[in-house]
Amino acid sequence: MNQHPSLIALQKWLDSYLNFEKLPKKDIFWLDTMEYLCQITNHPQKSFPSVHVAGSKGKGSTSVMIASILEAAGYKSGLYSSPHILDFSERIGSAQGPLPEQVYEAAAQELMTTVESIVPENLPGQRPITWFELVTTFAFLCFRQAHLDWAVFETGLGGRLDATNVLESQISVITPIELEHTEFLGDTIEKIAGEKAGIIKAGTPVVIAPQKEAAQKVLEAKAKELRCPLLKVEELVQVQGKMVAGKMELRLESKLFARPITTKLSLLGDYQLWNAATAALVAKTLFPQLPEEAIEKGLSQAKLPGRFEVLQWQGNAVVLEGAHTPTSVALSLQTFRQYIKDTYLSTGYKEKCLDCAPTRKPHLLFACAADKDVHTMAKLFSGFGSMILTRPGGEKQSNPQLLQDAFTEAGHEFTYISDFKEAIQKALEQAKKDAAPLLVTGSFYLVAEVKKFLQEASNF
Repeated sequence: MNQHPSLIALQKWLDSYLNFEKLPKKDIFWLDTMEYLCQITNHPQKSFPSVHVAGSKGKGSTSVMIASILEAAGYKSGLYSSPHILDFSERIGSAQGPLPEQVYEAAAQELMTTVESIVPENLPGQRPITWFELVTTFAFLCFRQAHLDWAVFETGLGGRLDATNVLESQISVITPIELEHTEFLGDTIEKIAGEKAGIIKAGTPVVIAPQKEAAQKVLEAKAKELRCPLLKVEELVQVQGKMVAGKMELRLESKLFARPITTKLSLLGDYQLWNAATAALVAKTLFPQLPEEAIEKGLSQAKLPGRFEVLQWQGNAVVLEGAHTPTSVALSLQTFRQYIKDTYLSTGYKEKCLDCAPTRKPHLLFACAADKDVHTMAKLFSGFGSMILTRPGGEKQSNPQLLQDAFTEAGHEFTYISDFKEAIQKALEQAKKDAAPLLVTGSFYLVAEVKKFLQEASNF
């Protein structure tokens, strides 16, 4: 992949700012700095209508599906999501790929010139600007430069105080909520749901994916308080689908659709069926007369790096799946089992796909950041011929001892390799030797390192 020169230069400039993604810290969330940045750049976030998406899982997939549907319907649309896997343009682009280089160049120049002219004493609370605030402002500037019809924004963390929440969105979307980032968002589902509900704007529609009852009550109360039309996906859309030949066959029915929507998703997993239903409902809420063909085309074209992305390395399948909460790991393993059954059954795998001969069992490469619930996640893994644990790349903080203790207590046999590059190479070689698929999961940083390794080794 040829990276954009402007984005390479921008990233070097951004490196001097506090990056929460790499170094989590408490009490660094506020909106007044973002409001100030928007003010001095002449409010770029108001130059396009937007869709705002928050949630604990599925928000990235749902966001790209919405953006892809809008593109298929003929709207020039932008997509802001995180993290990126290989290229920074994955964060700020469209559902189909990067924006033109001249857009990035002009926006980067505007951002750097503006920020470097700021008198520190003029910053709200004289607090330093953070990396994510600058990246979000850059996205606003890019989308204004590109003269977009629509933009879809995925929140970074939480919602209420997330940098994206200066948007005055036309619709809010809440994907499933679970316990995550409890140190920052609260230690109960209700508290976390309250933070996610912070993106809901007065009087604007709210589309809510299937939720746990505790989260549902909080979201419904917020929508009622702000007098927002509330659309519950599981009440309005009937969802059917299954994996066939490496695709998710999908059928959606709703009184809001002129006819059933039928298509095939490249994004795998039963949960993607509900993400697709959420995206379709969002599109029909915004544009009731939107042709069903546009929804079908948009859903079929939606792709997202590092979300059950299946690659081939020297004839062997490597599945990249960023999953760093117990629920997301459980869903990923369910999808992985379905994938093996669907893809490998004809080549020697038994019906119980993870209870195979040792030399044909799938292999695992796993790493996660220090703040994750690794003890719960470790208990979910079973049936792998080889487990290699490592660090999630060279920048994300990890706790190697906690990781090893969790897998030991879960009764697993594993190999821990602190050098993640060595771990990647060994995992790939062992899986190839056994002609077995390799699942790479846990941290997105690990997924990024594996994809980078594959790109350099195979030039795929």
